[in-house]
Amino acid sequence: MSSVTNMENVVTIVGVRFRPAGRIYNFDPQGQSFTTGQYVIVETVRGTEAGRVVIASKKVAESDLSDPLKPVLRLASEDELRMMLSFKSKEKDALVQCAQQVAQHRLPMKLVEAEYTFDGSRLTFYFTADERVDFRALVRDLAATFRTRIELRQIGARDQAKLQGGVGPCGKTLCCSSWITEFGVVSIKMAKEQDLPLNPSKISGVCGRLLCCLAYENDNYVQAKQIMPQVGTILPTSSGPGKVVSINVPKSSVEVMLESGVIIQVPVDQDQPKQNSKCRCDSCSANKSITKPSINQGILPEGQGSTGGSCGCGKEGCSKGECTCGAQAGARSSNGCASCSAKRSLSRN
Repeated sequence: MSSVTNMENVVTIVGVRFRPAGRIYNFDPQGQSFTTGQYVIVETVRGTEAGRVVIASKKVAESDLSDPLKPVLRLASEDELRMMLSFKSKEKDALVQCAQQVAQHRLPMKLVEAEYTFDGSRLTFYFTADERVDFRALVRDLAATFRTRIELRQIGARDQAKLQGGVGPCGKTLCCSSWITEFGVVSIKMAKEQDLPLNPSKISGVCGRLLCCLAYENDNYVQAKQIMPQVGTILPTSSGPGKVVSINVPKSSVEVMLESGVIIQVPVDQDQPKQNSKCRCDSCSANKSITKPSINQGILPEGQGSTGGSCGCGKEGCSKGECTCGAQAGARSSNGCASCSAKRSLSRN
């Protein structure tokens, strides 16, 4: 019975894209089989349009679909493809004529692009403006000029960059015009999290908005900073204790200022969790004098705690190389004890 229910919830879809790097829409193939690269005629909320198949016919769970499926009417014929290319070649001339009409009506709008449907039944003009524009008179004149249905769509700065394309400050083609299908949320907090200069010219794209690439590695920076020592914490180093003054996530290191004022770079092992215990055994001489070979052996050498210094937690026994649980310094740490960082450092290894 469960297998039948699963079969009933599975539908066949085909993914269609209407513009390069545009959003992919799912359609019902109506029992037909389509492969990637084919052009199909589909029914949309805006009417009949032609699109390119980018996802071949496949079965998906009906619960994964957010919108009701509209049908694929047919495979585009050669005549329809030639007609689509013919109207495509007229779009630049249409944009020039529309710009002349905009100048005559003295409208505060900047034209971006003109777009015909595959059969020329609709002509859409995309424009940007700082405020709402009353273009009803312009639409009437354009309809009389082109003798087809006219639509004017106001878009934002990021959509303008996506339509027009260009080269970003990195020297590569804009992400929005080459592969980004939908714009995500980008905030100034992401730039702060990555320690980038808050100079608008450095963190803004050609559209004047924050760079989309600020969001690419933001999660990695957040996760890394949760593990690495925070700025202002005291970190023991081979040259003595020092204060963390900056964090370098790409290099997995921190800059530490020693008591002498010298700043050194200390690598950080991000695989080890940050210690949040109440015990500050980093100041304990037993912990400082543990050598790498002894750590690998899992044994704390005898007499390490008597080399001088005392545990910062003030617990009796830590300064003697003993753990507060009662285990001796030379005991194995397989079971571990969370009250002493000297034992914890052994258990981690």
